[in-house]
Amino acid sequence: MNRLDFVKRKNNKEKISMVTCYDSWSAKLLNSTEVDCLLVGDSLAMVMHGFDSTLPATVELMALHTKAVRRGAPDKFIVADMPFLSTRKGLKESIDAVEALMHAGANAIKIEGAEGHCELIQHIVQSGVPVMGHLGLTPQSIHQLGGFKVQGKTASAEEALIASANALQDAGAFSLVLECVPTLLAQQITEQLKISTIGIGAGLHTDGQVLVLQDLLGFNQDFKPRFLRHFSPGADWFTQAVNQFHKETCERSFPNEQESYS
Repeated sequence: MNRLDFVKRKNNKEKISMVTCYDSWSAKLLNSTEVDCLLVGDSLAMVMHGFDSTLPATVELMALHTKAVRRGAPDKFIVADMPFLSTRKGLKESIDAVEALMHAGANAIKIEGAEGHCELIQHIVQSGVPVMGHLGLTPQSIHQLGGFKVQGKTASAEEALIASANALQDAGAFSLVLECVPTLLAQQITEQLKISTIGIGAGLHTDGQVLVLQDLLGFNQDFKPRFLRHFSPGADWFTQAVNQFHKETCERSFPNEQESYS
């Protein structure tokens, strides 16, 4: 898959699947699946490193994880997040961050928000780098938004989101993530835009869907937002497998003769 396929899928009314992953072993497994593309999200600060927000992610950390995902998934289209404030330090610093992520193996980068970013996005696109936008709940602005809340619930907020979506398209973004946006608003934006929309908590009518791998596998039982579906009882089978290993070790049934060297 490449950036042109996003528009083709939209025009053909074929859905796009995206999974967020952060390391080589999971990327290797995903490389053998039918999922369309991978996102190295700055959510790795929370999922992989235990922080309570995405803000601690740095360009260096994003590049490190992007390299790992690329090594594991050489055949997948990979999008990497531009982390907190990396687009606000001036043109040179922003382009240096883009360069680091692209050299790490990304096929495209993702930028949260539209206000103050459109000229930068246009410059990045003109420099040969595909850009995915991100509107609605933008986790890097969590303190400004006042928490993890659904966005676009008032008439003025709807108008602002629609305007931002069109601005990102005009700036050259090839696709757009809509996070925690009311279904009808996400549908309206999707139908207005020529570029594809990827939803997370944005209803059924976006052009595609994205979930974090650990979330869709059911590894974090305490994380239960309305939009999340567990496609596997991951936490249960993980616990069962480790407990079985412990049991057989204590019973001295592991390792057996075939699993030992003579």
